[in-house]
Amino acid sequence: MTAGAATACSPSFSLRQDAVKTTRARRETRVPIFSMASDPIRWRRRTLQKMLPCLQAEATLRQRFPGDTSVISIAVSSQKGGVGKTTVSINMAHAFARAGLRTLLVDADPQGSVGLSLTRQSRMLSGFYDYLADPGIPLERLLVPTRLETFSLVAAGQASDYEVGGAPIGAHLARVRGFLRAVEARGFDLCLVDTPAGLFGLTADIIASCDAVLVPQQAEPLGIRSVPKMLEGLNRLRVIHPRLMVLGVLMTMVQQDMAESRESVAALRQLLPGDLVLRTTIPRDGLFVKASARGLPVGVLEEGAGALAVFDALRAEIEGKLERSGSPIHPRRDGSA
Repeated sequence: MTAGAATACSPSFSLRQDAVKTTRARRETRVPIFSMASDPIRWRRRTLQKMLPCLQAEATLRQRFPGDTSVISIAVSSQKGGVGKTTVSINMAHAFARAGLRTLLVDADPQGSVGLSLTRQSRMLSGFYDYLADPGIPLERLLVPTRLETFSLVAAGQASDYEVGGAPIGAHLARVRGFLRAVEARGFDLCLVDTPAGLFGLTADIIASCDAVLVPQQAEPLGIRSVPKMLEGLNRLRVIHPRLMVLGVLMTMVQQDMAESRESVAALRQLLPGDLVLRTTIPRDGLFVKASARGLPVGVLEEGAGALAVFDALRAEIEGKLERSGSPIHPRRDGSA
């Protein structure tokens, strides 16, 4: 990392950034402020460039070696809802599990979308929020098996009884990290966490506890306006978690037959470095709705071979990024999960 990048990522930078309120003070502390031109996709590049050294910094995570049994945790997060985050979480988890990795999908969204998509009894299950309220609950009581032996689920649980967004960043950090330690002790290779939308409170604590974060983003002009704000927030979280790996922005709901959708993808690729926008894109497809109605990942459907191939490509791309970071996922051989 360059000296300039280290300054931007330092705690003192973050404190100044949070303290100043005026535009002049923001300029003095080099806080990236994003403005839109008349075309909503054309952003001023110089503001984004101040942040990129932090986001592009090589994230080493934990140095892993053959036989290392530590779990890799990935938060799936977005600045706004309705971008296909839950669909991505479910089908990406299914893809990793099909590849032989013992995968746990955690529904941390208080709406419980993952649980409702896979099991209609999820509202009655204890889950992630119950653990946050009482860390003494054994993880085994929260695990929900699926038809695939390597794929398990933790439902959201009773989110209404637990404060989600009002607490400051850091309020839930210790308990989230305790939960992930319990996941590791249970023998999983990979833990995917479908977080609440936004980048505050519990969501920030989940990201700051995970090894990496994936940012799904809908491929339409208004939707991608939130990308700069999300990246700015992740930039600040690198102060709390310097080894946080930003896997990149995953374009979702892509419609190749619609010019605006294609142009949104092209514009974001032009604005951001290639490694910050994943090569794989997720199409808008009615099969995802059909699969959710049946409580299944889309790849299980008879006609889901095309969607299955898309998420297999996403899995391979993410595995490649983790491999290059020095943190490949190694399947466990002890049968503990």
